[in-house]
Amino acid sequence: MKKKYLFIILIITFIIEITLSVVLINNFSSVKNDTVKINELVNEIESNYPDNTKYPTYYSYAILDNNSNKVYSYNYDINSLTDAYKNSDVIVDITINNNQYKLIIKNSFNDTLNTYRMGLIILIICISFIQLLAFALYYLYLYKTTIRPFKDMKEFAERVAGGNLDIPLNMDKGNHFGAFTESFDIMREELKKARIKEKEANDSKRELVAKLSHDIKTPVSSIKSTSELGMVVSKDDKITGYFDAINKKSDQINTLVGNLLSSSLDDLNEIKINPIKCNSIILYELIKNSDYLNKVKKYNIPECNIYMDRNRLQQVIDNIISNSYKYANTEIEINANIDNDYFVLSIKDFGDSISDIDIPLLTEKYKRGSNTSDKDGVGLGLYISKQFIELMDGVFEIRNEHPGFNVIIKLRNI
Repeated sequence: MKKKYLFIILIITFIIEITLSVVLINNFSSVKNDTVKINELVNEIESNYPDNTKYPTYYSYAILDNNSNKVYSYNYDINSLTDAYKNSDVIVDITINNNQYKLIIKNSFNDTLNTYRMGLIILIICISFIQLLAFALYYLYLYKTTIRPFKDMKEFAERVAGGNLDIPLNMDKGNHFGAFTESFDIMREELKKARIKEKEANDSKRELVAKLSHDIKTPVSSIKSTSELGMVVSKDDKITGYFDAINKKSDQINTLVGNLLSSSLDDLNEIKINPIKCNSIILYELIKNSDYLNKVKKYNIPECNIYMDRNRLQQVIDNIISNSYKYANTEIEINANIDNDYFVLSIKDFGDSISDIDIPLLTEKYKRGSNTSDKDGVGLGLYISKQFIELMDGVFEIRNEHPGFNVIIKLRNI
């Protein structure tokens, strides 16, 4: 509808421009001296001389005598016949009191030409201004209904391609892309929902794989320990061979599970941690679940409320005690106390100390001590443990004890 109005305005202005131009040209073409009026002017001058108040004023003229002296003039300053000839003026002989004079009527062609020229210029400027205004308004209309929506859709497509699905596409059904705009934004919402579901599914799968991987390592370690014990006490070479096969397969399973755990924990921040208020007495059960070789000496847990995620803390204690079994193979000493706002749990073994240089590296991903090259492992246990404790708003520390290795866990006392 707006385009229709624009075309109507343009057509009207073109018609007006052409019509007025034709009128001006016709009027200009009709400009010429009127013989009747010239004769009337001559008669009035001859009859009323010297009373010039009765002379007509519809022409600019002058009266010269035979010596080219100016006798009278009206709106025309001329001094000789030569100037009249140069200006193509009308020259008429008149008789006043039996004396001959020259009536010089000014040629107004140039003045009329300038007047019509100026009128034509003003007409063209006015019409052109109206047309430019119409084009400007139409451009604004096009920009609002076509160009800007297209740019918005282009930017929207780039955002979606870049993975930004949070910013909606502004919908305006008044533009040419109104229906597309709504469809594109519906697509964005569906993509966002699909991405959220995909992320939730991946997180759930990653968490499940990590949990199962770690849970598998505990019974496999028990099987390995039992098979090693069987190899020691068995006196039958055939039975000893069976235990040795079990032991080797346990090592193989441990390696595979370690690789699976490593691949599933590339981004630990994606694993959900849900700490809540728990009674510290629950730690007796968590430590017992991890100490399947019964190497932990008697200990005491002071009762209080601590901020923890039971499942993740179980994994942390499993990792620490399993490391002591693997690298120290000594008794394990556990101490617990309340230090202001923290519940402090210390888990210490009495194996060989590691290099002080290695201490800061042990909580980094895939880092192991320089004296552990002969042991299986991928360097994730302490890294995972530190991440979990910090996500529970706690503190995770490791120390050399000379001899021994000490892991200190600080959980908020609430």
